[in-house]
Amino acid sequence: MSFLRILHAEWTKLRTVRGWVIGLLAAALVIIALGLTPSRAGSCGQHGPGSECTTLHGPEGQEVTDSATYVHRTLTGDGSITVRLAGLTGQLPTFDGAQTREGLAPWAKAGLMVRDGTRAGAAYAAVMLTGEHGVRMQYNYVHDTGGPAGAKVEAQPVWLRLTRTGDTVKAEQSADGATWAEVGTARLPGLPATVTAGMFATSPQYSELVNESVVLSGVSGGPSTATGAFERPATIGAWSAEWESDAAAVEPESAEQPKGGGTTARAEGPRTGFQQTADGWLVTGSGDVGPAVSGASGGGVTISQTLVGTFLGLMVVVVVGAMFAAAEYRRGLIRTTLAAVPRRGRVLAAKALVLGGVTFVLGLAAAAVVVTFGQDVLRDNGVYVKPATTLTELRVAAGTALLLAGCGALAAGLGVLLRRGVTAVAAAIVVVVLPYLLSVTVLPLRASAWVLSVTPAAAFSLQQSEPQYDQVDNIYSPADGYFPLSAWGGLAVLAVWVAVVLVGAGYVQRRRDA
Repeated sequence: MSFLRILHAEWTKLRTVRGWVIGLLAAALVIIALGLTPSRAGSCGQHGPGSECTTLHGPEGQEVTDSATYVHRTLTGDGSITVRLAGLTGQLPTFDGAQTREGLAPWAKAGLMVRDGTRAGAAYAAVMLTGEHGVRMQYNYVHDTGGPAGAKVEAQPVWLRLTRTGDTVKAEQSADGATWAEVGTARLPGLPATVTAGMFATSPQYSELVNESVVLSGVSGGPSTATGAFERPATIGAWSAEWESDAAAVEPESAEQPKGGGTTARAEGPRTGFQQTADGWLVTGSGDVGPAVSGASGGGVTISQTLVGTFLGLMVVVVVGAMFAAAEYRRGLIRTTLAAVPRRGRVLAAKALVLGGVTFVLGLAAAAVVVTFGQDVLRDNGVYVKPATTLTELRVAAGTALLLAGCGALAAGLGVLLRRGVTAVAAAIVVVVLPYLLSVTVLPLRASAWVLSVTPAAAFSLQQSEPQYDQVDNIYSPADGYFPLSAWGGLAVLAVWVAVVLVGAGYVQRRRDA
């Protein structure tokens, strides 16, 4: 018998059992139903002119946050600015009733910045000393490069330099002001002839996990500040005469203070601003200049969260998959099947392909409906949905289908391996469903990351729609839609599990009597 005829026979078995068909359709429908149901209320208002939530986007289209104390002058044409950063200090929130304590957030920043004007979200390039990550170059919010010397806070002071040549900005650092090392180079397309450049300081929200179980405990946090002690900058090129900033002056020591001008300085929260000293400037800032991520810089719902029904649909799929494969053994029909097809491995392969194929089609259709229309439903109910590229939407929809198909094939292999439907269903739930459930609820973050790296549930990473940024302190937990493996890494783990189970089932099937 040809393999196509075997596939047709297995398809006939699947579609003629009403319960299995209803179960697979129900799995798809529950994904759609939960994805199109406005389960949360928002504050953005209904669709209409001016009613949607406003968000800040950087020059490359990503959501960003742009909050710092920035003391600057204008530069026309090419030029450079060099400064000695004598020290970086800061204040952290406390969780024992006191307001603040001495300390630096790991990604507290103070340094030099060149940017396309002072509007929020403008293109920029910066070189900075950070709280725990040495000297860095960052540009256009999402790009981060570490300095060669890895200067840390204890290595203060440090000299920093930015050189603008056309639309290219080069960042350098020095330990003595004489010998310089390149930190990185950024190209900012469309950078105008006249830009702003100067000193800045900022420090992101600081959070501490009460314990490592996100659900059973919680996160305590608050704003932090960073203060950079800058000596007087040295400049080369056509610079304006006066320093400018929108930040409030703090106890000025001389009459020569920056005049008003547009910046991205915070107006509320911790006390921030600048102070001119005999040697230079003290610049204190709070906030961040970087990408905005879930849990760190604002709320909103991702397209991954619209697919919340995937978990319930997956439970149905593994039950149907295990029963589909084990039913023939319970009823003794496997003898007839193997008599018609003596090559038993082909039967197993056909079962896995039929179930996986049907599940993939239904899962893809359900995910496509949710990704396409679920966002509109949420927005119509005042919920802000974080934007995603078309490629990301396609990957999430196809990834959801691959997740369901792979787990369905895995369950079918367990059904052949264990022969008993109840036992196979229990095994499939323990192997596939339980790891994900525990990881998003009670497991500590490290244990959760390990579980989601070695079990079939790793394939849930296919649904991650927001990137993780090393330069943003955030609790990247599975409950918030972040996974320890990449999308394709998670798929590879699931593929290995499917291959191992199917090979094991094929071996046992050949060795045992029907």
